[in-house]
Amino acid sequence: MSTVELTAANFDQVVSENDFVIIDFWAGWCVPCRQFAPTYEKVSGNHDDIVFASVDTEAEQQLAAAFDVRSIPTLAVIRDKTVIYAQPGALPEKTLEDLIQQARDIDMDKLKEEAQEA
Repeated sequence: MSTVELTAANFDQVVSENDFVIIDFWAGWCVPCRQFAPTYEKVSGNHDDIVFASVDTEAEQQLAAAFDVRSIPTLAVIRDKTVIYAQPGALPEKTLEDLIQQARDIDMDKLKEEAQEA
């Protein structure tokens, strides 16, 4: 699956219509972002049930600000409309695959229950 360009205009629709979304925040001038892009694209092909999205932080500054992106590339993982991970850094393929597995393994019902108790 190729990546989806995420914008302020389509963000709500993409997140509400998909249970699992991974977002790569990047910019064209960012060398680590350009180096990470092929890895992100390759891993996206291994997971047809996940939407792999990308946000151009230059064009979508408000969206990047909403995720408090201070360094790029930054990855965010959303499951069931809940952000469960958001960290800067270009990941190697194996580490990205491990992150995806960890995200899959999260008990979302338990996570939401704990969040309500907090």
